[in-house]
Amino acid sequence: MHVYRSHTCAELDKSHVGQAVRLSGWVHRVRDHGGILFIDLRDHYGITQVLADPDSPVFAQVEKVRAEWVIRIDGEVKARDADLVNAKLPTGEIEVYVRDITVLGPAEELPLPVFGEPDYPEDTRLTYRFLDLRREGLHNNMVLRSNVVRSFRQRMWAAEFNEFQTPIITASSPEGARDFLVPSRLHPGKFYALPQAPQQFKQLIMVSGFDKYFQIAPCFRDEDPRADRSPTDFYQLDVEMSFVEQEDVFAAIQPVIQGVFEEFGGGRRVDADWPRIPFAEALLKYGTDKPDLRNPIEMQVVSEHFRGSGFGIFAKLLENEGTEIRAIPAPTGGSRAFCDRMNAFAQKEGLPGMGYIFWREEGGETVGAGPIAKNIGPERTEAIRQQLGLKAGDAAFFLGGKPESFEAVAAKARTEIGRELKLTDEDRFAFAWIVDFPMYEKDAETGAIDFSHNPFSMPQGGMEALEGDPLKVLGYQYDLTCNGYEILSGAIRNHRPEIMFKAFEIAGYPHDEVEKRFGGMVKAFRYGAPPHGGCAAGIDRIVMLLADEVNIREVIMFPMTQRAEDLLLGAPSEPTNEQLRELGLRVLPREG
Repeated sequence: MHVYRSHTCAELDKSHVGQAVRLSGWVHRVRDHGGILFIDLRDHYGITQVLADPDSPVFAQVEKVRAEWVIRIDGEVKARDADLVNAKLPTGEIEVYVRDITVLGPAEELPLPVFGEPDYPEDTRLTYRFLDLRREGLHNNMVLRSNVVRSFRQRMWAAEFNEFQTPIITASSPEGARDFLVPSRLHPGKFYALPQAPQQFKQLIMVSGFDKYFQIAPCFRDEDPRADRSPTDFYQLDVEMSFVEQEDVFAAIQPVIQGVFEEFGGGRRVDADWPRIPFAEALLKYGTDKPDLRNPIEMQVVSEHFRGSGFGIFAKLLENEGTEIRAIPAPTGGSRAFCDRMNAFAQKEGLPGMGYIFWREEGGETVGAGPIAKNIGPERTEAIRQQLGLKAGDAAFFLGGKPESFEAVAAKARTEIGRELKLTDEDRFAFAWIVDFPMYEKDAETGAIDFSHNPFSMPQGGMEALEGDPLKVLGYQYDLTCNGYEILSGAIRNHRPEIMFKAFEIAGYPHDEVEKRFGGMVKAFRYGAPPHGGCAAGIDRIVMLLADEVNIREVIMFPMTQRAEDLLLGAPSEPTNEQLRELGLRVLPREG
């Protein structure tokens, strides 16, 4: 017999009754039932109930074991009485009578329980992550993640993509976030960077004549943390293809993403129709470029109904250039109590409030109610209802000003309305391609023009488009959203050096700077570069959606805290003086 086990803790069933077996695992739970000791023995695969009574030769030893001790037991498989069968366990029809026990690893008193899923402080969970990972929910998330990555690889191989690895130590690149810099010992005063993405390398792979590349790539960005984003590193399915247009990338990647969601979505419906929504349209209808299409609500511009109306606040707003009034329809939300709750919601989000109209049946007619309806009159109120397609029992909420000032709140309000009124189909994965992103954006404070998305994208219209207003230039850039999250981003690349120099010049990068920072790629493009494009899908975020989690740290094996700290291993840590001397560095105290 094997030194540690003849079976795992998920293998035994009635066919093994009478057999001598050996199991090893963790003591999940100990129960004393009238002098008979029951132990739920757990390993990676499952749980088996083992027991010892006073007639067992090792009963005294079994009495000493505690939760999370690692033990090995030898025993005999016995059938449980019919009324004691546990149908929830694969091993629920049997139990193992202990004849010998060996303690392989005793455990001290636990700082957090493993049995059950109690809500524990995150700092404690991350400090003792090895214990947290033993808990069923988190353990299952990690197995799910492994299976998702395996499935991605198999699907990409089946589509004839080649998997290549790209360097981890590289040069700094403007990907839209801060780099993690790595000082060079051999080249004092110079620094490497950890890659924000394998962007340049995967493009160089295409220039090198390879046609279809992918990689499960680690990426490093020094970012402010969010619930759906790691503050330090993450993994992505990185993809690039030669001789393709935007639709070719979509056609190649949809079966892969859709297949993974169908395989691991737990029976939830996976939409096969992925609409293409222009960026500007997404902001108008949903207030965000990450719309949750499970929610059917679409906002509409209703400015004309308020221009010159008796509702002075909106009428005056519309006298200013660039302002508009948008309505958020709320089917079935036509009660004053609900409208007041949503108004309070807007105030919590930092707005003075959110105007509303709700409609009710009076004398066989549909009549609008609320302060706005009273001020603009029945004709305008009815025109708004007709435009929005609403009926008695429905409501609409209104926000006004320059769109950039209220879109973020409008998006949150749309989500909240859909949730409260149960309009959002929770049992579904809804995807959308967001396309036609602007190439550039203007800094509100400095007025400087910079890239708004991936700087290596091909502008729509090529060089000719770059001769006009940069804020009107659209790129061949696209995101894939699912249930309100961006899960993939990509572009058709700019493979022409002259267009690339012009695109970077507009963003404030002179010719010499582009040559200095991207010399390798510029050089490659001068020797015959194919049209190419690709994308990158966020592994962590996809697994988060599949696991039905709202915090990305629940699907990462050893995540950082919100403050980008590793509480288990103590990173970041202070370097030794010897390390600093070798690198020619000195740490200065932070001012202020």
